[in-house]
Amino acid sequence: MFVNGVISRNNMQYVYLWNNSYIKSVHPKNKHNTSYNFIELVRCNPDLSPFVIENTFGITTVDFSNKDAIFHLNKAILKCDYGVTDWNIPNGYLCSPIPGRADYIHYIYDLIGATKETVRGLDIGVGANCIYPILGTQIYNWDMVGADSNSIAVISAKSNAEATSALMSKIAIRYQANNANIFEGIIGVDEYFHFTMCNPPFHASEIAATKGTLRKLKNLNKQCSSVLNFGGQANELWCNGGEALFIKRMIKQSITFKSQVGWFTSLVSKKENLPKIYKLLEKLKATYKTIEMTQGKKTSRFVAWKFN
Repeated sequence: MFVNGVISRNNMQYVYLWNNSYIKSVHPKNKHNTSYNFIELVRCNPDLSPFVIENTFGITTVDFSNKDAIFHLNKAILKCDYGVTDWNIPNGYLCSPIPGRADYIHYIYDLIGATKETVRGLDIGVGANCIYPILGTQIYNWDMVGADSNSIAVISAKSNAEATSALMSKIAIRYQANNANIFEGIIGVDEYFHFTMCNPPFHASEIAATKGTLRKLKNLNKQCSSVLNFGGQANELWCNGGEALFIKRMIKQSITFKSQVGWFTSLVSKKENLPKIYKLLEKLKATYKTIEMTQGKKTSRFVAWKFN
């Protein structure tokens, strides 16, 4: 029997959600601030059914170390909660949890504020999954552009946008032909975006990415494995210098487009990278802020900046 995973500890209510952890704080508007309704999710995506289990707490969940379980859970969520007709990704590409991705979208909405005009957003490194453009369109009816330097990711992202008729006119996917550029070649001369967003490759090498996965699996009480449970290609997971160098490069290149973007933003997975990022932003006389987000035991954040 499927049950909602709500329990009480120390007179506080916790909801059993992503990564077998207890979420006590997500954005108030996030649909995923309650436990998953697996009856409804399986109805939306019957292929999820074989992966639904009951854990040692007697709570219905899935094995979050299993990449196939994560894929089918994501697909079910997108169909049930966001009206997506179909969604797929090539084998081995990043399949990240949706609740945290939705939080980023909601906090960006808070950042830019309500406006009567149509909001346009740009996702740098959209990936094969096209998650952020889908969420931005389906939650707030934004017009979204996704950019990527990986040709397979671009093809897959386009396919995901075109699979749902409501998304076809709201999402555009662009190929970045020069991976040394971040905004150039993507933002047109006369274009304006209310915001940009990015989930940068946060590891400095493949070895570091593998070590990160092993730590994640250990936290899930799984035996060590070299398999990435969320998947991911090289360009999605690591780059020379890791996320700090990537974000600093993004900041430097953003100056050229300061009049064409309201807020530039980027996730920062490692808190210790923040001082380096702040130092560069201050040197360039940018206005900036850091917004923290909490999903379960994990605290994530993004830095937002603009030029006066």
